[in-house]
Amino acid sequence: MSDDGRMKYGILGEDAQSDDEKISKYTGEVGWSYLRPHFERDALIWVDPELDLGQVAKAFIGDDSVRVADWLGNGDLVRVGKLHAAQWEAGDELFTAVVVTPFVLMQARK
Repeated sequence: MSDDGRMKYGILGEDAQSDDEKISKYTGEVGWSYLRPHFERDALIWVDPELDLGQVAKAFIGDDSVRVADWLGNGDLVRVGKLHAAQWEAGDELFTAVVVTPFVLMQARK
């Protein structure tokens, strides 16, 4: 947390690209093997498929704590638990993910 009380979320890359460009650039299709280390450090967040992953990432980057809290409260955002991890460990499912430091946001591939 910064001195002014705001959370410091960020997208990878310290270049002159806009947040939308960075989100697009750092969003991709990945397997569980990529996501596992983020799960192990408790930084993996499941995003409901009804939500737009890019908009969720933008809310994190923009420190829209009210919107993020609403999604968490409604179950639209969930920290990935051991049961889900075990299920994905045994499968070959692909996901769409974006890194919003310190988290990785993930969805089932559409």
